[in-house]
Amino acid sequence: MEKVFLNDKLVDSAKACVSVTDSGFLYGAGLFETMRADNGVVFSLKDHLDRLFFSARSLSIPIELTYDRKYITDAIYKLLKANKLIDARLRLTVTSGPMAQEDEQQKPTLLITAAKLTPYPDEYYKTGVMVVLSPFRQNVAEPTYGHKTTSYFSRMLALKWAHQKRAAEALWFTVDNRLAEGCISNVFLVKDSILYTPFIKTPVLAGVARKTVCQIAFRDSVELVEKDLYIDDVLGADEIFLTNVIMQILPISRVEKHDVGAGKPGPMAKKLQQKFKEFVQTECRESNGSTSSP
Repeated sequence: MEKVFLNDKLVDSAKACVSVTDSGFLYGAGLFETMRADNGVVFSLKDHLDRLFFSARSLSIPIELTYDRKYITDAIYKLLKANKLIDARLRLTVTSGPMAQEDEQQKPTLLITAAKLTPYPDEYYKTGVMVVLSPFRQNVAEPTYGHKTTSYFSRMLALKWAHQKRAAEALWFTVDNRLAEGCISNVFLVKDSILYTPFIKTPVLAGVARKTVCQIAFRDSVELVEKDLYIDDVLGADEIFLTNVIMQILPISRVEKHDVGAGKPGPMAKKLQQKFKEFVQTECRESNGSTSSP
């Protein structure tokens, strides 16, 4: 039976229980990380944990009072081993925990799950995908934006709406009409061989895959510009692609009825797809075997 790691031990997934007073369940007071393991190694685990602990401090979710990075790292690798997984999709969820009485200290809930990695269809990468424009807007004053919180209902609502229109994703804009991100991805544009992406402070999620693309661009001398982008930039782009650690680099061929560039994956996306795969392979191959918990 599939195992999960809950709080302090491995348990059968069917027997894992969270308190009915858990603040994550009641109020969405939690954070999560979606990660991938290749060759038994979690890609960019340090970046995921950096983001998790930064957001926890910013949003007053008391992770560090109970769990440190080594504990979580060890738990992840125990879970991979218990489920006999080499290539996996993992989800790490931390909430503020059960609601405490006035004289009690609130203890966070830690849940880690892992399943076999199921990649996006090959056809998506060969032909590109269609995206739509989200009917919703990001409010720059919302304190949870820029953090990967479990308050994800609006994202899932927009993504479901996109899927109903046979689109793979929905692009979000801010209330002042700046391009932000996808429901579950960051977004990059290409114009005249220059790579563009919105500022982190837009705000957008500091995606691990986004960071990887920026590292590759810097290493390979690809000009990268962070700036405010608008609908005209989207419609005028030569290429557009999405990023997250599961999809890696997913090219967009259409924005609703509008073809992007030639209406198929462009040279920059193809080049970065290969570079991204090599980046992951290098990190995960070099890390495997060097320590028991990379």
